[in-house]
Amino acid sequence: MTAKENIAAHQKDTLTSLGINIIEDFIGARSSSRPNERLEEVRQRALRFRERFLAAPPVDYFQSVDIVSAPYPTKYAYLNAVKSLMPFIFLGNRAFIIQFQTSQGKKTLLFGPADVEGNTKTPFFKLLTDKLGRVGDMTKEKLLPFYSSVEAELQKAGISPESIDYISYDHLHTQELRKWMGSSTTPGYFPNAKLLVMRQEWESAQGLLVTQKKWYCPDGTRDIPAERVILLDNSVMLGDGVALVQTPGHTEGNHSLVVHVNDQIYVSSENGMSVDSYAPLQSNIPGVKKYAQTFNMEIILNGNTLENSIDQYISMVMEKTIAGPNPDHPGFFNVISSSEQAHTWHTRTIQPAFRFGQMKIGRYQS
Repeated sequence: MTAKENIAAHQKDTLTSLGINIIEDFIGARSSSRPNERLEEVRQRALRFRERFLAAPPVDYFQSVDIVSAPYPTKYAYLNAVKSLMPFIFLGNRAFIIQFQTSQGKKTLLFGPADVEGNTKTPFFKLLTDKLGRVGDMTKEKLLPFYSSVEAELQKAGISPESIDYISYDHLHTQELRKWMGSSTTPGYFPNAKLLVMRQEWESAQGLLVTQKKWYCPDGTRDIPAERVILLDNSVMLGDGVALVQTPGHTEGNHSLVVHVNDQIYVSSENGMSVDSYAPLQSNIPGVKKYAQTFNMEIILNGNTLENSIDQYISMVMEKTIAGPNPDHPGFFNVISSSEQAHTWHTRTIQPAFRFGQMKIGRYQS
């Protein structure tokens, strides 16, 4: 057994002891040197995975909560597609609370919890908020509204910090993790939680290029105890009805949340900014439908970093294939952007078809 194989076997044993299983459906799906072949291979595997996932038990509890809104450049949100003079759209950042069954008992995942104050140290948003500070607190509050906080939403749901078993993010842009995970000198808010992150994403955050640094919170991962972090090398099934699936592109180590609830599958990441990103031919956002028709685009990228736009395109097709159609909006898909374009008066001329908003399905059991 090679050193690499030994590490892989050890990780598999570690995950199995936690009730987590490696998903093998997509291993090798992107091995072809031809992008179009990679796309079709991933699409076919995603269809088969969707069928298998729907046939298995769902999660017990699923809730999404809005945390904060922030401006985001339109040119990034719908890469090259929008025809508008509006320089910014507004994103509503959300967190997901999921409770599910595993071979090791009941577990709770908190996906995408934002440390709002800590995240403002991210260079891109720090520069933006510094500029907004000049226009007065009242205007700033209208442009950067706080909906709630992670702590408040968990308290309202009757969930204690000690009850959170796992924390994960689709990628680590803007994230200050030490408030939640702690450091060598300071305990974290979630004393029992393990951070689930793709190894590539974690390693990237430790050695960023200048082109990446403006999107990562400085020192956001520094000094987090190693025993609090579980590095993943593959897509994984966390338990009944919930998976983390590798979707590289937006960042090298990007992954997506996949949840089965109420006979539906919901997929979440920040690869796209709204439902229109995954169904551009149905979009009424100025320019998006025409752009998709002209270039035969199935999706529209969120393009602030473009670490690998080919992989991101394939990943977004994979996401919408796994999610499947939205039953209430024909032509659209059950992909819930983790930072979804918000409906605001500032951007009423470039609104998406609809927004998922906050959701609550099932009953949380303490």
